[in-house]
Amino acid sequence: MTVLLARRDLLKKASGLMAVAAVGGSTSLETGATGAHQQRDRVVVHNPAYATIDRSLQQAVDNGTVVGVVAMGATQRGLIYEGAFGHANPQTGSAMTPDTVVWLLSMTKAFTATACMQLIEQGKLRLDQPAGDILPELKSPQVLEGFDASGQPKLRPARNTITVRHLLTHTSGFTYSIWSQNISQYEKVTGMLDIGYSMNGAFTAPLEFEPGERWQYGISMDWVGKLVEAVTDQSLEVYFRERIFAPLGMSNSGFLISSAQKRRMATMHNRQADGSLKPAPFGINQRPEFFMGGGGAFGTPRDYMAFLQMLVNGGTYRGERVLHADTVAAMFQNHIADLQVTEMKSAQPAWSNSFDQFPGMAHKWGLSFDINMQPGPHGRSAGSISWAGLPNSYFWVDPVRKVTGTLFTQILPFYDPRVVDLYGRFEQGLYDGFQRA
Repeated sequence: MTVLLARRDLLKKASGLMAVAAVGGSTSLETGATGAHQQRDRVVVHNPAYATIDRSLQQAVDNGTVVGVVAMGATQRGLIYEGAFGHANPQTGSAMTPDTVVWLLSMTKAFTATACMQLIEQGKLRLDQPAGDILPELKSPQVLEGFDASGQPKLRPARNTITVRHLLTHTSGFTYSIWSQNISQYEKVTGMLDIGYSMNGAFTAPLEFEPGERWQYGISMDWVGKLVEAVTDQSLEVYFRERIFAPLGMSNSGFLISSAQKRRMATMHNRQADGSLKPAPFGINQRPEFFMGGGGAFGTPRDYMAFLQMLVNGGTYRGERVLHADTVAAMFQNHIADLQVTEMKSAQPAWSNSFDQFPGMAHKWGLSFDINMQPGPHGRSAGSISWAGLPNSYFWVDPVRKVTGTLFTQILPFYDPRVVDLYGRFEQGLYDGFQRA
């Protein structure tokens, strides 16, 4: 419920403020005050067009659906909604705000895809290039066919070649143990570490299927992160900061979290069997063997919204071009042909429920996003892209209506039914308010 407006400029900007109040709810306005990405004083301006969102988010705090929540929405004209409710840390009493630091987990994948597409624009990578040309470890992958009578894994050489496109589209054969009984079993039998530890031993994982033969969510984007590092001779931490975060003013995003940022972090909570939320220690390895391009980053809701506004604006934000417009358009297109995005069935319920974003609806995959092929039930157009982070954080970008929205919590396990319902009500409220305005 804020408009970013320098107080000394309040009277000068009053006419513009009234215009924005007609089209946006809890809205943030750029003021042009010293430095394009500098934090500014704020004044609170309420817009009744989005009052239903405010009520839904506050109710979610009051009834225990969430401890703290931030939701934001934007069009090509700028932010149209920004709301924060509840606590980031109930023990200290700190409020949840758009500048609270959160773990992004799989929302990191969008950064890694952007980095890869920048290199494709520069001719340093090609979509159908064998990934093994750059990473020799991918030249001779093994396929897990199952387990023998003694419980040992049965492996065979893959017949197909893994390409950059396969990695970007989760058609490479690499999967996640969270949504794979076979890889969960493989980890137990072999002692292989899960990718979430950010240790290089996770890259010894076998494939579950031949590259290009089906879609299954997995560690492919961590391999893409390795590709980016190999081609640029930079760590993802440095590359992201220089080529994505700095141009977009995302000063609170990265892999290595500072002491000051850590003090602003939201506490992770686990949903209990009785529906309550219990604080739980959580953190990404801060002395990693590799930077996890599939899920290792942190950021703030306000930072992430800058990134989403870049996508909804066709690759630019505040005059900074991060991607060409035709590249963004290509990222939003189906790149898995006749293959289908399928339900992600949980193998580890403590971390995730089974996930099917819109059951019964056909979904495809872009570079690297889910694409709903029919209009969504809460307002988004057919052809919208979306994805999520494990702590029940979500986003979508609607390229038809030029709308983007995101909702952040820090709750496990993933795809919590109560948060999913809240996300749907936020999306519906954003489109309804947008139409009224």
